[in-house]
Amino acid sequence: MNERTNESDKSQNMVIKPESGDKETEGAYESDPPEELCGSHVLQPSPKGCNDSPDVIIEAQFDDSDAENGHGSTQNVLVDGVKKLSVCVHEKGKEDVGATVTKDESTSVAQDIRALPEKLLQRSAKVVYIMEKKHSRAAMGFLKLLADKNSELFRKYALFSPSDHRVPRIYVPLKDCPQDFVTRPKDYASTLFICRIVDWKEDSSFALGQLAKSLGQAGEIEPETEGILTEYGVDFSDFSSEVLDCLPQGLPWTIPPEEFSKRRDLRKDCVFTIDPSTARDLDDALSCKPVADGIFEVGVHIADVSYFVPEGSELDKVAAERATSVYLVQKVVPMLPRLLCEELCSLNPMTDKLTFSVIWMLTPEGKILSEWFGRTIIHSCTKLSYDHAQSMIESPTRTVPETELPPIAPEHTSDEVHQAVLNLHRIAQELRKQRFLDGALRLDQLKLAFTLDHETGLPQGCHIYEYRDSNKLVEEFMLLANMAVAHKIHRAFPERALLRRHPPPQTRMLTDLEEFCDQMGVPMDVSSASTINKSLTKLFGDDKYSLARKEVLTNMCSRPMQMALYFCSGVLQDEAQFRHYALNVPRYTHFTSPIRRFADVTVHRLLAAALGYREPPDVAPSVLQKRADHCNDRRTASKRVQELSTSLFFAVMVKESGPLESEAMVLGVLSQAFDVLVLRYGVQKRIYCNALPLRSHHFQKVGKKPELTLVWEPEDTAQEPVQQVITIFSLVEVVLRAEDAALKYSAILKQPGTEGLLGPQDEACDEDNKQD
Repeated sequence: MNERTNESDKSQNMVIKPESGDKETEGAYESDPPEELCGSHVLQPSPKGCNDSPDVIIEAQFDDSDAENGHGSTQNVLVDGVKKLSVCVHEKGKEDVGATVTKDESTSVAQDIRALPEKLLQRSAKVVYIMEKKHSRAAMGFLKLLADKNSELFRKYALFSPSDHRVPRIYVPLKDCPQDFVTRPKDYASTLFICRIVDWKEDSSFALGQLAKSLGQAGEIEPETEGILTEYGVDFSDFSSEVLDCLPQGLPWTIPPEEFSKRRDLRKDCVFTIDPSTARDLDDALSCKPVADGIFEVGVHIADVSYFVPEGSELDKVAAERATSVYLVQKVVPMLPRLLCEELCSLNPMTDKLTFSVIWMLTPEGKILSEWFGRTIIHSCTKLSYDHAQSMIESPTRTVPETELPPIAPEHTSDEVHQAVLNLHRIAQELRKQRFLDGALRLDQLKLAFTLDHETGLPQGCHIYEYRDSNKLVEEFMLLANMAVAHKIHRAFPERALLRRHPPPQTRMLTDLEEFCDQMGVPMDVSSASTINKSLTKLFGDDKYSLARKEVLTNMCSRPMQMALYFCSGVLQDEAQFRHYALNVPRYTHFTSPIRRFADVTVHRLLAAALGYREPPDVAPSVLQKRADHCNDRRTASKRVQELSTSLFFAVMVKESGPLESEAMVLGVLSQAFDVLVLRYGVQKRIYCNALPLRSHHFQKVGKKPELTLVWEPEDTAQEPVQQVITIFSLVEVVLRAEDAALKYSAILKQPGTEGLLGPQDEACDEDNKQD
């Protein structure tokens, strides 16, 4: 246990796309479900095969139901689920789950448990020691007075209530609070503060802390963003003078003459970048030129960041600590100083740049005939956006007017660039087809892109980001380079290679998903990454209903998936554990984004050593593993911050532009509520029956399918009440409406009949689904 449980347009707008910096889009393979849905879905952990799962239920530390009375319960209690989920009973293939255990039965049950085989028991545990503190110990939240004005605590402390309910409530000394807080507490009711935990006694439900900062008004973008960054330990401070002293001082910087003799000179080649239109940190460039007999020389050229980051320097230490750039909707918190990110390292067009390249001889079908690794110098001829590249792909025989393209270096023509993009696209299509034939899996989650007001920074609109052929082109060659480098560094340093693995999904959750889909009449083969991908691609048509159902199933399939992890090859004895499950390859690493990921900088150094550019690494596998662990931690935090930033901007948009209407599909049904995926915006919300104008509602299971029947109160008393049956895959219409509380919004189900939702074809699909 590591922790205690508990581009500007003609108007004044700019489109902010969901840049994660990962052109390999590995996030499409990993799962991180929204907190509000964790544990709420109809797919509950099955007791079948308890011994197959490493899951351990953690005892609750304390019952802190006396939240604001200043006393804090010291009674040790168990989570109810531990009491009820103690035994897995198998009888003729059936399971009896969650039966209530009364006090009178407890003794006999305990005796029965001791007589059962260990494989039938659900393991439980209690946190006894924190080996390593990884949480920032900082929380964003609100100040309140303690409820009991007569208690001794009331005269000394205020109660800090964190916005993140996983963090304990905290007593903070009144001397840390604003001077007039006690007399005018309502003045601060909507003020956000940062509090840091300094102690948490074993016998108390409440931690002790200190107020660190007043952020500002809750619901405003900048205070909320600062709070998110602080909570997740993101260093967004300015770089120190010691770090900046490590940068080249004589500007403008030019490549030293000696580097030309050490590197392959590619400056005359047609090299270009393809990135989001707003991108400033250009890590990677591509080249493609035909050689003899229909063969192509294809190059992936990556910024040589390690040249500018001396190992052991202050710059190196800070970059290693930050480990990753953090992408928010409105800005980026960079891993490296902007002089490096946006100028010296960034592969900006029409300037000489230092790069590390992988160059292949490829057939038109993507077969690798040879590969070369080495340090290079390039001169990018243009900076294409994904839109530019997409226009070229969609117009293979039409000359794209120069007015529709960015400036191109005079040594090259737009036709030359166009042809290179088309050749890369065709090869990428073959590579992609072969990858999926070889068993790869891709789980695309809906991602939001925002349009921001150029002056206020507020969101004015949003849409689902479209992943197109131009994105796929870049992705395929980044994946190819990462795999090639992984094999190269592992062959050179079998005990000291920094690789990336993706463990298989959680078996029990995957089995539950398979059973659930079978019950819903949507058979899924989950035996491998390949079969999951085939099931998702073969099951559905391209009509609106089918596409919506595929989105829901893709969402469900992502939940059993585990996070991909950096690791040192020397710490795992079984090379089968090196595999990347979703890519279905034996070796993988990150090489292509060193401006924004420190793991890639480490990989560059390993590759340089493998090629004889520098001494072999003098580092123990355990030390390299610790660095990998830190990169994993910061990457996880970065992903969560990015999600919270998206959620923040969407909540603000609902408030500023709402209410918003959208079709939604049901993905979970409970007795008093149901969960929906809002298709226009890709958000998940729970709709509660008691928030709807219903005459009644009734929950039942038809076979094993959960079903909720809603009886709507008629608007006209002369009308008959309308019944609506809610089940998995029901297509409904919802309204997203802001609540009074900051950043809170709810989903309200629209009464059927108010507007047509489905066309005849879709209605037929819906009816077929019900009959299934």
